[in-house]
Amino acid sequence: MNSEHNVEPVVLSCEHLTKSYSQGPQTVQVLKNVNLTVVPGDRIAIVGSSGSGKTTLLNLLGGLDLPSSGTVQIAGKNLAEVNQTERGMLRNKYLGFVYQFHHLLGEFSAEENVAMPLLIGGLDAKSANGKSRQILARVGLQERMGHKPSELSGGERQRVAIARALVTNPKCVLLDEPTGNLDRHTALEIQQLMSDLNESLSTSFIVVTHDERLADSMQRILVLSDGGLKEFATQQSAIPNFEVSVGENGVND
Repeated sequence: MNSEHNVEPVVLSCEHLTKSYSQGPQTVQVLKNVNLTVVPGDRIAIVGSSGSGKTTLLNLLGGLDLPSSGTVQIAGKNLAEVNQTERGMLRNKYLGFVYQFHHLLGEFSAEENVAMPLLIGGLDAKSANGKSRQILARVGLQERMGHKPSELSGGERQRVAIARALVTNPKCVLLDEPTGNLDRHTALEIQQLMSDLNESLSTSFIVVTHDERLADSMQRILVLSDGGLKEFATQQSAIPNFEVSVGENGVND
């Protein structure tokens, strides 16, 4: 864990972040004065009850939405001070995204799906496919590169999604319930894969999860409650009750 946050290069940060929504005549404040600093190699779990604003926070950190007040910075750039195109460029360069559902394109192979962000970024097809094969081998799918999503298991599809998030060599990967649709055994495999990649690549991971095992494997555990973010120790059983339910068929929100 990187404890000297004041001397480490900051990958991603937010300060005094708030987010409010209008519901008829009322204003609902989802996030209140949230602060977070992420440095290279950080492995962070964000937990909290359903509806606490975890996904809202992840979307703000990823530049997919803008805060009502406060700032989000990616590699030192304030997202509120750049236009939508520039925000997209920052996301593509510095961040990777993984969701509960893999969002792979069904008509393309695993190799083609993983190469897609590189092609969008302007890399030529030969180089993009080469990098795709390298990262797929790294996540253990060297024998499955030519298969389409329908020909892969749930765990394999999520490995492809993780490879796609990593292929641009991002500084930080944001994951929203990455084990939510997986059985317990496969979820543990994905958990171990994330830990291995974090150590070998020094990529930061921020994971929103209801999976207590996954949260326990992180270096830092942040609990979102009543709009605020608090950090808890990472020793086993240190996580407060946040309505977790993990069964043989996955996690129930």
